[in-house]
Amino acid sequence: MSVPARVGVLGGGRMGAGIAHAFVVAGADVVVVERDDPAALAAHGRVSGALHKSVERGSTTEPLQALLDRVRISTDYAAFAGCSLVVEAVPEDPGLKEAALAAVEERLADGAWLATNTSSLSVAGLARVLKRPSEFCGLHFFNPVPASTLIEVVLGPDTSEATAAAARGWVEALGKTPVVVRDAPGFASSRLGVALALEAMRMVEEGVASPDDIDTAMVLGYKHPVGPLRTTDIVGLDVRLGIAEYLESTLGGRFSPPQILRDKVARGELGRKSGKGFFEWND
Repeated sequence: MSVPARVGVLGGGRMGAGIAHAFVVAGADVVVVERDDPAALAAHGRVSGALHKSVERGSTTEPLQALLDRVRISTDYAAFAGCSLVVEAVPEDPGLKEAALAAVEERLADGAWLATNTSSLSVAGLARVLKRPSEFCGLHFFNPVPASTLIEVVLGPDTSEATAAAARGWVEALGKTPVVVRDAPGFASSRLGVALALEAMRMVEEGVASPDDIDTAMVLGYKHPVGPLRTTDIVGLDVRLGIAEYLESTLGGRFSPPQILRDKVARGELGRKSGKGFFEWND
């Protein structure tokens, strides 16, 4: 199966730009919609930069200009008209996502699919605002999208078999591996990844070992490509805090965020995007 000919992405941040990049490289025409002109300009820079790197690294044989010609950036939801699939990639706020998804659905033709890139929020909960929940699912991409080979396909209780089959096909057409899970708090990856990261944070808090040594133990001892604390920095400490708070509310105290995480977020130490989290970042 190939990717849809025309794909929309709502939100052009790090994740949204990565999702747009993946579909463009796979052959789709992609429109990215952002909230305003400055955000749209930043999104264009992220997507074009990622495509330029793909050409430089030889991960695509298409000329850069041909790739760029398949990207459009807009601030108007009407730009989604004609898309066969739109992936929502706005921040992990239930109210924000619900409003965004409902607004997107209004612009889609019958039979078009809608997906959310949420890493932990209930797909069924988000589907409550939709008129066609059977054509809605979760597509949980991982950061950084170009380098990650995994996408979690999350099926809500109303997701149709046809939508589920199509989603698996899109993931494979992107050159990635689908892991199919039912809608449950944290799905599979976030639930396990956050549990490991929170325990690593508690170890730092208790002075058991340094962040670098904890991560090195997981990389060398358990063959993780990146340790849990560096992964937290890449994901964003604020994002991890939000997920942990949601999991605590649904699964109980074992997901209670450590004070060190709350303190770092309060100080603006959000990880890679702010230049400092559990590690210092210069890129």
